[in-house]
Amino acid sequence: MYLRNRSFAVFTLATLLAVSAGCGKDSKSPISPIVDTTAPTVISTNPLDGATGVAVITATFSETMTASTITTMSFLVTGPGATSVPGTVTYNPTTNTARFTPTSALTASTAYTATITTGAKDAAGNSMASNKAWAFTTLAASSAQSAPVLASASGFAVLAGSTVTNTGATGLTGDLGVSPGTAVTGFPPGTFTGAKHAGDPTSAAAMADLTVAYNDAAGRTVGPVTVAGNLGGLTLPPGLYKSTSSLAISSGDLTLDAQGDPNAVFIFQMASTLTTTSGRSVILAGGAKSTNVFWQVGSSATLGSTSVFKGTIMANQSITLSTGASLNGRALARIGAVTLATNAVVVPTP
Repeated sequence: MYLRNRSFAVFTLATLLAVSAGCGKDSKSPISPIVDTTAPTVISTNPLDGATGVAVITATFSETMTASTITTMSFLVTGPGATSVPGTVTYNPTTNTARFTPTSALTASTAYTATITTGAKDAAGNSMASNKAWAFTTLAASSAQSAPVLASASGFAVLAGSTVTNTGATGLTGDLGVSPGTAVTGFPPGTFTGAKHAGDPTSAAAMADLTVAYNDAAGRTVGPVTVAGNLGGLTLPPGLYKSTSSLAISSGDLTLDAQGDPNAVFIFQMASTLTTTSGRSVILAGGAKSTNVFWQVGSSATLGSTSVFKGTIMANQSITLSTGASLNGRALARIGAVTLATNAVVVPTP
C-alpha cells in the first residue's frame, strides 16, 4: 500500500512538472507574457493647435517612449512654410513629454508647424501609427510691452519691506533701503555705493513707487504667452510671459533675445515663486538689456548659489540670494526681507 501511494505521488509530481513546462511554451496559455502591440499617441501639445503665442513647444505621449527615438528627426518644427527650424529635442521619461527648444527665438507674427513623426517609438518598439502635427502663430511685434515705471525705486539695488540681512562681502552698486521696517544688518562687512535709507521718507516713497510698478506688471494683459515650470534651456523673444503658478530656471540657462531691438522689454508674471538652481544663468542676447527685464513674483524669489541673474525682481514677499549669486538688476521685496550672502547686486544702466 505504501509503495502504491509513493508511486502515485511520484507520477503526479512528474505530470505536474510536464504540464507546467508545456504551459510555458504554449503562447495561448494564461501565463504567457503580454506583448505590447499598441501604437503610442500624442495626448497633449503645447501650444495647442491653432494657438497664438508660444514659448514652450512640447508633446506628451500616451506611454513611455524609447528616448533614443525622440530626436530632431522625429520632432520637427517648420516655418515659415517648409523652412526647418533648428533646435534641440529632449525627452522626460517621468512625464512622457518631449520638448523642442529652438536655437534662436521664433520670429514674431509667423506661422509654424510642429510634427511628431512615426519615427517616435514606445518602449516596446511600436511606432506612432501616423504623424501628429499642430500649428501655431507667434505674437505680433505690436504686442511689445512698455517697461513698468519704477520712479524713485529705480536707484535702489536692494529694497525690502521688513529687513535687509547680509553675511559676507556683499557689494551693492546702488542704494540700500527698507520700509516700513528699519532693520539693516551685515553692512559692514557688506558695502554699497549709494545711500542707506532705513525707515525714512525716501525709502517710504520708493516702496510706494515699487507697489505701483508691481501692480502695473501684474496687471498686464496684452498678448501674454503662457509659461509654467522650468524655463531653463529656452530662448525667448521680447514680450509678456504669464504663469499661474511658479517659474524656475534649472537644468539649463535661460536666454532672452531682443532680436536687435535695444528697447525690447521682457515681463514675467508669476502667481507663486521664482527659483533658480545653483550655477544657472539668465543670458541676454540680440541687444537685450537688464534694465528692460522685469520679474513680478507673486510670493518669494530665491536665486541659487553662484547663479547669474538679470533684471529687476519685484517680489510681493521676500527675496533670497544664496551664496555667491549675482544680480545685474534690483532685488525689491514689498513686504518681507531681502537676504544676502556674499553677493554682487548692480543697478543696471539705462
